[in-house]
Amino acid sequence: MKALIVAPSWIGDTIMAQPLFARLHALHPGLTLDALAPQWVAPVLQRMGDIANVIDNPFGHGALRLAERWQLGRRLAAGGYDAAYVLPNSLKSALIPAFAGIPLRVGFTGEARYGLLNRRHHLDKQALPLMVERFAQLAEAPGAALPRPVSAPQLRSTVVEQQNTLQQLGIERPQRIAAFCPGAEYGPAKRWPAEHFAELARRLAADGFAIWLFGSPKDHSIADQIEHLAPGLCRNLCGATTLAQAIDLLALAELVVCNDSGLMHVAAALNRPLVALYGSSSPGFTPPLTPRAEVLSLHLDCSPCFKRECPQGHLDCLRQLTPEQVHAACRNRLQSSAP
Repeated sequence: MKALIVAPSWIGDTIMAQPLFARLHALHPGLTLDALAPQWVAPVLQRMGDIANVIDNPFGHGALRLAERWQLGRRLAAGGYDAAYVLPNSLKSALIPAFAGIPLRVGFTGEARYGLLNRRHHLDKQALPLMVERFAQLAEAPGAALPRPVSAPQLRSTVVEQQNTLQQLGIERPQRIAAFCPGAEYGPAKRWPAEHFAELARRLAADGFAIWLFGSPKDHSIADQIEHLAPGLCRNLCGATTLAQAIDLLALAELVVCNDSGLMHVAAALNRPLVALYGSSSPGFTPPLTPRAEVLSLHLDCSPCFKRECPQGHLDCLRQLTPEQVHAACRNRLQSSAP
């Protein structure tokens, strides 16, 4: 059997789909599983043993470009795919497998995709509260019970890959690394304040940690603020690494502190000791899927609001989460994760 995954456009969502890939391989021995994915998501798929090939999906958020989707579908028709699993719920995401003439096209009904998918699942949010469960359900027959527990996502980072990344970046490995991921692509309502990260950096540096800051080029400014507020304690790697290199460096960390972000899910899939900070989003939907995570959320009356920016203008759900509380959680997590 040969199948195509139409991957999400978010790094965290793509990582949460990995248990689906593992389940498909278990159900179909000898399966060849390819993925159609945006280039910014491709590196995490390439670190999954389940995916044979990653095909570039050049269509960004909101771009229809119908003729170009048809052309890509016709090129994929030569791939001889038996099935396609469409993970996003948008109508646009289901067009290419239909244009490719793939016989079995699986996904949730989503945006009224009745003619585009021929094995449609109906989403029961109460039965499937977690995103990872919703993706995993696509491996089963519609209406069938989801086998539980769903396995945790896993990403590969070998010692050789880590050493190569350190050499490529000219970085010497410190004895103890605490990784901060201060950004969140979705919006500022998911970002713990820079001054809080800086205070936590001072506390962890006193515990003997070197502090590395990870993120995309968009996160460089908030990392600069943290560096300025905690002078001499942090190394700003935001925008200085590829995603693949960030995966290898995060794999070296003794501790990771993250907002609810794609890099949080990367750290979880690498099974790193992790403290995850939630404000506008909910750990009941997209938690870090590892037993080595400590989730902190104040559960205020106004959260989770799932907004990109705080509708109240105060961001109390994260501002009132103090560095002292997070530092205590870090120490608890380190003690729990000790050999």
